[in-house]
Amino acid sequence: MEPTKVQSEGGLNVTLTIRLLMHGKEVGSIIGKKGETVKKMREESGARINISEGNCPERIVTITGPTDTIFKAFAMIAYKFEEDILNSMSNSPATSKPPVTLRLVVPASQCGSLIGKGGSKIKEIRESTGAQVQVAGDMLPNSTERAVTISGTPEAIIQCVKQICVVMLESPPKGATIPYRPKPASTPVIFSGGQAYTIQGQYAIPHPDLTKLHQLAMQQTPFTPLGQTTPAFPGLDASPPASTHELTIPNDLIGCIIGRQGTKINEIRQMSGAQIKIANAMEGSSERQITITGTPANISLAQYLINARFRDVAAMWNDPSAMTTS
Repeated sequence: MEPTKVQSEGGLNVTLTIRLLMHGKEVGSIIGKKGETVKKMREESGARINISEGNCPERIVTITGPTDTIFKAFAMIAYKFEEDILNSMSNSPATSKPPVTLRLVVPASQCGSLIGKGGSKIKEIRESTGAQVQVAGDMLPNSTERAVTISGTPEAIIQCVKQICVVMLESPPKGATIPYRPKPASTPVIFSGGQAYTIQGQYAIPHPDLTKLHQLAMQQTPFTPLGQTTPAFPGLDASPPASTHELTIPNDLIGCIIGRQGTKINEIRQMSGAQIKIANAMEGSSERQITITGTPANISLAQYLINARFRDVAAMWNDPSAMTTS
């Protein structure tokens, strides 16, 4: 289907993914009591609506489906936000109604098409929809995406989203996109005596997950396995027979080894030259089995890279200014 037909036919067969950046309060409004609001939105729009995990001040809401279902989902979100504004106004003396505001997250490589030559496209969208549209000048932290803020009446926002979808379908992203991932609210962490503590007010609270990360990070595997004198890098010595090594990793830490859509584990496989298999989660078990197969050198390097990954994650959790060693 030609992208140009999207506007005229409603784009029933074109599947698209739109990402929204929301504050915790907005997400709470979309989820509703016991998840009833988001369930209703999913059922009535037919779109897939996913909300990123985490105790972050910001969350990503991903809406996927044929374009007509996306527009229905957006309409429901815009009207819900307007309802929230009206409710908050009934308790305040303010008389003028503030506009509904949504923030889209768009690959930077598509923002040029959205702005148009000399700002022509964005001006056209503003004039034809009546919505305010702003494209952020800077990329969101650690990503190649930009925030696009839309504000106006729910009707103007829906028309604006339709036009943005047309632009995105006509100008697909160029190159790889590094998606924006909101960071958890940073709580200072102290490592002391092999334990991790988070600082809450005046108290240091033991943190079992971070302690596990810290202990795993400290168990560094040396590069060269015992009894082996050849350098422990793949390809330098292919003669030793393949052997197998097993590791057990807590379930709640397996995600940082796998990475988003398997990126991290694939990186470790490529760099080490080892085969790495992660067993499926067993019912009732809080741990997962990792089997590493290859030459002793491959295995050693894979172990080293897995441990390095734990150290990276532990470092991200840790606030260096609060770090102490005992």
